[in-house]
Amino acid sequence: MTQGNPSFLRRIGIAFGGFFALLGNAEVAGRYQRMRAGEETLAQAGTGVSPAHRPAAAAALHEAPHEAALQLLGMLQRDARFIDFVEEEVTAYSDADIGAAARIVHEGCRKVLREHFTIEPVYSEPEGSRITVADGFNAAAVRLTGRVVGDPPFSGTLAHRGWRVTETRLPMLANGHDVSIVAQAEVEL
Repeated sequence: MTQGNPSFLRRIGIAFGGFFALLGNAEVAGRYQRMRAGEETLAQAGTGVSPAHRPAAAAALHEAPHEAALQLLGMLQRDARFIDFVEEEVTAYSDADIGAAARIVHEGCRKVLREHFTIEPVYSEPEGSRITVADGFNAAAVRLTGRVVGDPPFSGTLAHRGWRVTETRLPMLANGHDVSIVAQAEVEL
């Protein structure tokens, strides 16, 4: 049975959930990277793929420091109430109420990203433009979709410009700071 594509709000939840799953789990990040590079498909992930269709050598994996992911999650909660929004059961709310909440979350998330990261598009051309992907392109930065046949250069339509982080400015952490507490409980007296 084919399901429809998720709504914009559902995609926000999927994107943020995926973002933190990739930061927190090296195996998931490795599988995602291989799928983005075209070395593995969802159907192949975890199945017996013939050696001819496997990458020649698997990259050595290392665990990402979880402190930075928790620090970012804490900033998103502080400035955007991100966890509150994602953990809220929204089925009882109207689309207008959810949209109003999403606007606040969007503004806060944008503030955090702009304060702590310099982000630029992989391609500067507008989405929908016809572009040529040259021979020797970076498969980590460009994913070819549709019917990919032959060798580069490839001509196609830019469906998404992509994003690249060029600078990260996370605050230093004090010794003993518990980054696992991303939002303190509040007790009113």
